[in-house]
Amino acid sequence: MAWQVRMSSSRGKPYFYDADTQQSSWDPPAGLTQEQIQQLPGANYLTAQDDKVRASHLLANITRSKEEAIKILKTYQDLIGNSPDKLGQLATKYSDCSSHERGGDLGFFGRGQMQKPLEDTAFGLKVGEISDIISTDSGVHLVLRTA
Repeated sequence: MAWQVRMSSSRGKPYFYDADTQQSSWDPPAGLTQEQIQQLPGANYLTAQDDKVRASHLLANITRSKEEAIKILKTYQDLIGNSPDKLGQLATKYSDCSSHERGGDLGFFGRGQMQKPLEDTAFGLKVGEISDIISTDSGVHLVLRTA
């Protein structure tokens, strides 16, 4: 097998690809040690963004009452479940942030670049994980860590 690490252009996160079988996986190949994984071509994608994260969000701003914004996000949360794609679809349609044009994608950011609650949440999530509802000065958010 000829495993390598590639970067997904749609999700902005690394994945594993076997050029021989054309098989791909988000999870490391079974049977490889961490040391072997670090030796794969493209392994730099696995650590290149340690000081940064990439996240998407769905914002309900507080031009409405905070309680109303939370109620709206709870409805979206039920529709999203654990589906990152669904969060992006809903963000495109309903987010009160200009990032809605990119499915809620905030891009890569480091510490000190976002409001603290959003930053702490994004850094605390695993890639592909969606947060519970959080609150910032901009409103209430659901956050998805994408890389």
